[in-house]
Amino acid sequence: MSAEVLLFYVVGALLLLSAGAMIRSNDPVHAALWMVGNFLLTAVLYLVLQAPFIAAVQVIVYAGAIMVLFLFVVMLLGAQPMTRSEPIAGHRATAVFGLVALVALLSVAVARAPAAGRMPPPLTGDFGSPEAIGQALFTDWVLPFEWVSLMLLVALIGAVMIARFGSQSEDPEETSG
Repeated sequence: MSAEVLLFYVVGALLLLSAGAMIRSNDPVHAALWMVGNFLLTAVLYLVLQAPFIAAVQVIVYAGAIMVLFLFVVMLLGAQPMTRSEPIAGHRATAVFGLVALVALLSVAVARAPAAGRMPPPLTGDFGSPEAIGQALFTDWVLPFEWVSLMLLVALIGAVMIARFGSQSEDPEETSG
């Protein structure tokens, strides 16, 4: 087993452990910090898989900007310990069923995968460079890229509308009085 494969398995195991710790944490701040570790370990996996640009984006966007947003919301709402109560009956049973289904699907995928231990040959040229990604994004993938930007714009407008008008009462007698 090569050093790259061993590093991949070690980082993958640490990634699973940090994800489990994030889920099991009762404190939202600790859960967010475990998530930062999860994002950073994912970036390391991208580096092992020879995708440095995606690793940099993972660190900048997710471990940086998204986590700042998460922590801002946690601090805004108050960092109260989470409880393990089940507000709607059946959520845990549904989650366990989903977990068993996911493990079964992943087992089938791993069983059908080629033999482990072989890393793909090193990529040459400008594969994965910002220039190559931009070229592919704005030539071959321009329509899906524009659809995603349109959906994000609609989501942004919806969030603004909910924030602006969602707190107002629909009953005019309540607001006049």
